[in-house]
Amino acid sequence: MATPLSADQLVAKLKAEGLTVHEHPGWRTHNRDSATGKSFGPVIGVLIHHTAGHGDKEICYNGRSDLPGPLCHSWLGKTAGLWMIGHGRANHAGLVDLDVVNALRAERSPLPKDDQANADGNDCLYGLEIENLGNGKDPYPADQYRDAVLWAAALCRAHGWSEKSVAGHKEVQPGKVDPSFDMDVFRADVRKQLSKTPGKPAATPKPTPSTPRVDLSQLVAAAKADPGAKQGHVTYLAGTNLVEAALVKLGYLSKTYAGDGSFGSTTVSAYAKWQRHLGYTGKDADGFPGMTSLRRLGSEAGLFTVTT
Repeated sequence: MATPLSADQLVAKLKAEGLTVHEHPGWRTHNRDSATGKSFGPVIGVLIHHTAGHGDKEICYNGRSDLPGPLCHSWLGKTAGLWMIGHGRANHAGLVDLDVVNALRAERSPLPKDDQANADGNDCLYGLEIENLGNGKDPYPADQYRDAVLWAAALCRAHGWSEKSVAGHKEVQPGKVDPSFDMDVFRADVRKQLSKTPGKPAATPKPTPSTPRVDLSQLVAAAKADPGAKQGHVTYLAGTNLVEAALVKLGYLSKTYAGDGSFGSTTVSAYAKWQRHLGYTGKDADGFPGMTSLRRLGSEAGLFTVTT
């Protein structure tokens, strides 16, 4: 654990790593400390996100109607470069898995499965939001990805951490899919950068796309809970949306019923049609996903892989 860097130290360390740093007006005192009554720190690592949009620097600064800003400590644009957004506690990590937090603190690898949301990641993690749609098709320009590596390396170097203190949002909070590149490759690139002298970036790395993952157990729980729940109930937002997108793509579900995050009765019926297409009958075609049918769906739609 470590004391968070001051605003001046943070800028200095990022610049020393070779980054051009832009400062959003007001960022040095922009945080959620007073509003929550909680101070930022001690810090244990850095968290990487994609924004799932474009042109969203001001959203990350101001926040949304349901989530006040800042939504990160730094925002990294496709062409606009690195911007300082907040200093102190920021609404970027949310509730995360305590086992993963402890692994980051101890720099244990590989990270454990994120199957709980029982710790506040905003307390202890620096957050970077990278401007990208996160759909696996929106490319990360080489300079943008390089700067993400430099940002993570700068903070690790400043605190004496290794690349094992770096995680993606999808690795710490159940249901998250960001960022849409391979975090093992990203950590390897951070490790290479840490082996270099600050200010002398390693050869420009390239991101390795990572297919989003759907957790089978969480999806089955959603299929059982959502149909009988109140309108708008959501059990497993990210996984359900991916499965519904795959069913739409393959012609088993109308787009009208997709994208709300709820595995409702219409989605169950659509999934049952998919199961029957695969040759299942009776209880094996009840609309509740199984490993084989879910893997086939993800593979044929090209949208996700499956974990348990």
